[in-house]
Amino acid sequence: MNVVARTSAQLLQDALAADPGRPLVTFYDDATGERVELSVATFANWVAKTANLLQGELNAEPGDRVTLLLPAHWQTAVWLLACSSVGVVADVHGDPAAADVVVSGPDTLDAARACSGERIALALRPLGGRFPQTPEGFVDYAVEVPSQGDRFAPFVPVSPDEPALAVAGAEWTGAEVVARASADAAGLGLTGPGSRLLSGLPYDTWEGLSAGLFSPLATGGSVVLCRHLDRLDDDALAKRVESERVTAVAR
Repeated sequence: MNVVARTSAQLLQDALAADPGRPLVTFYDDATGERVELSVATFANWVAKTANLLQGELNAEPGDRVTLLLPAHWQTAVWLLACSSVGVVADVHGDPAAADVVVSGPDTLDAARACSGERIALALRPLGGRFPQTPEGFVDYAVEVPSQGDRFAPFVPVSPDEPALAVAGAEWTGAEVVARASADAAGLGLTGPGSRLLSGLPYDTWEGLSAGLFSPLATGGSVVLCRHLDRLDDDALAKRVESERVTAVAR
């Protein structure tokens, strides 16, 4: 487990160098039947494009706050790592009125309008689809992100000792996120590379973020991230655990 002073974005770069083809995030939405599997390379490409959008088009810089009004979703995971790449604070379900940038799903657009800065809307449709009509006052992420560069370099080096993540009233530096995620691994059943954790936890607590992204990333494992998991009965869940070769479950 990597517990030195590094950021989650640096962990992603380590994973990319080690084995770009292995699965990193497999996402299910049991309300729609959607399944998406992203390899390390594909996920890192989405992160790079999103970080370029954040730094270039939205003019975000280290120390800025980006409020993420998003559910547990593969695109939320992308935004969390993009924020780490740029050095901004990812404020999960924080106050949009206090944010420099707000990123909203389709169900929180009204709340997101309290942000006086840049507003990004995610339709959260299968395959990263766009809104049929862009919400007024927002930029449609799915329209803007494809044209962004596939490689990202921060204008300013990102320090692991600066604030990186806020959720449920607590805030941590980039290094603290990595250390906490690494420390959580044993309790989550993550034993190292090859471990595959199925998480049905929401992204509105540290526990959900750790199980649903950070701890698998920190240990060389992968996550099967499930939204609306409560719609599965025990037999269907058992079949998913088997088919996805899950080694541990958090729900």
